[in-house]
Amino acid sequence: MATQTFSSKPFLPSLHFSKRPPASISAFSRRLSVLASATTATWTPAPLSVVSPATSDSSIFHVVTDLSSSPSLSSSYSSPGQYLQVRVSGSDSKPAFMAIASPPTLEGKFEFLIKRVPGSTAELICGLKEGDLVELGPVMGKGFPIERIEEPQGADSVFIFATGTGISAIRSLIESDFPTNKKADVRLYYGARNLQIMAYQDRFQAWESSGVTVIPVLSQPDNSWIGETGYVQNAFLRTKPALNPSSTGVVLCGQKEMAEEITSSFLADGVPKDKILTNF
Repeated sequence: MATQTFSSKPFLPSLHFSKRPPASISAFSRRLSVLASATTATWTPAPLSVVSPATSDSSIFHVVTDLSSSPSLSSSYSSPGQYLQVRVSGSDSKPAFMAIASPPTLEGKFEFLIKRVPGSTAELICGLKEGDLVELGPVMGKGFPIERIEEPQGADSVFIFATGTGISAIRSLIESDFPTNKKADVRLYYGARNLQIMAYQDRFQAWESSGVTVIPVLSQPDNSWIGETGYVQNAFLRTKPALNPSSTGVVLCGQKEMAEEITSSFLADGVPKDKILTNF
């Protein structure tokens, strides 16, 4: 779920289950549940307190909603990786699904990282100003199931992967109560095309201080770049350390192909599937 901005166009899979296992029926039911929640959402008006570019090329924006008048909505956010719908007050544009970028411990506001996609609700929001109103749906999803990689049967090494605005949900994790400083090795592989569209560079030092090794990966860098290049999954596979599968955890948010390749690599190394985490 990546700005994370998600398409609000409903996806309705086939209802033919004759040769499918029960698990697929369960997945279908969960999908319908999400769609039903989207249709019957209760909308909470919230003024914007910040609308500013989050990248030097202004393709991604940092947006903050003031929830000081909506404490129940603020307190309903309990797990990094959760998301909600956002729409512009007075507009007939479709609501957009967006991951909450701020951690649950930050009360009284929700922060978002929004890619300015032409013709979308995201573009409308990025064009608003401080004091303008948006409407927020209820907090949705269970977030990252972090308890699977926490002590006592957790993971000493945690590998985190993000691409594009998928870093928003990862930020909520890193800046929450997740005990990065108690792990032997926590690495964040964060991919973008170049530094001009890489958000949160100003937070890297704080993340490093909390125990996270930040590894930026650029697919189209300029000639001055001396760091990792290519796609996130390729950069990881080039430098992958020896793993202890029983004490390794993985967190993923971003491009589908990246998530699939990284998952396949860790499964091949023997890392249990329930220790490879996503927020959906």
